[in-house]
Amino acid sequence: MEPAGQNPRPAHYEIVPRQGLDFGLDGDIPKYWLGGDPFKTRFFDAMSTLFPEGEKFFITCVRDYRDQITDPVLNQEVKDFMRQEGQHGMVHTQFNNRLKAQGVGVDGIEEQMKRILGRIRKIMPRTFTLGQTAAAEHMTAIMAHSFFHRREVMEDADPRIRAMYAWHAVEEIEHKAVAYDVLTKVAKASYFMRIFTMLYVSLIFPLHTFMIMSHMFKVDGFGWRQRAGLWFKGLWWLYKPGGLYLPVIPHYLKYYVPGYHPWKEGKMFSYERWLEVFGQTNDPIAAGNALHATGI
Repeated sequence: MEPAGQNPRPAHYEIVPRQGLDFGLDGDIPKYWLGGDPFKTRFFDAMSTLFPEGEKFFITCVRDYRDQITDPVLNQEVKDFMRQEGQHGMVHTQFNNRLKAQGVGVDGIEEQMKRILGRIRKIMPRTFTLGQTAAAEHMTAIMAHSFFHRREVMEDADPRIRAMYAWHAVEEIEHKAVAYDVLTKVAKASYFMRIFTMLYVSLIFPLHTFMIMSHMFKVDGFGWRQRAGLWFKGLWWLYKPGGLYLPVIPHYLKYYVPGYHPWKEGKMFSYERWLEVFGQTNDPIAAGNALHATGI
């Protein structure tokens, strides 16, 4: 067992469940809402199809240990974590309904996810599934930090969807240490379990995303030559030097360091700006635009 230490979460990073937000997802959003680019758009669309069942899974895996939590602060954080994750699933379900209307097999994707995650919970120990949750939370927090720190990633996005992902990013960063703290302080998971589950998630998450994107490209009517071109150009965008993924590798690798804690790395420098604008307007789109303009 590795030392867990104290939770160094900054006091102003409160975990605040925000409900009833309207992102205008029922409006006239373009099919390829990210700069008219099919690959970039479908990359984020594919991730969205994984969120509703994934969020339910995360809530269940953290709840497995709730009766063992004696720290009142962590107990409250778990409650707020579950409320935030539940709201994320609801908003992404609304977003995914757009994809259904485009012919994407969202119901089948979610049913397959449900079966896979249910099977894992049947055959693997609870420390493994909680480790999956902590690893996935680390990866989503990295994406939250990097995608909005680098304004060019979402520069050409439809403001409504950019606002949805900005809000999701804000809340992912607010609760990014909760599952990790339950894993290390309550479940007392070993260092080996922590890195093993991260390696597992690091393989499975992009694999599932790419499989869903492949389905989406076929639904969109692209021929195999067109699809090959999309993959060639898109994978270069993801993995080239200075692309979407390579700049976040140092932050990702920190997870493998003994004694690591999520609050030791990555600060959302414009977090206060999002809170300020949202507090003034109660408009997540205005707050998302402000966050994008400022950069994380």
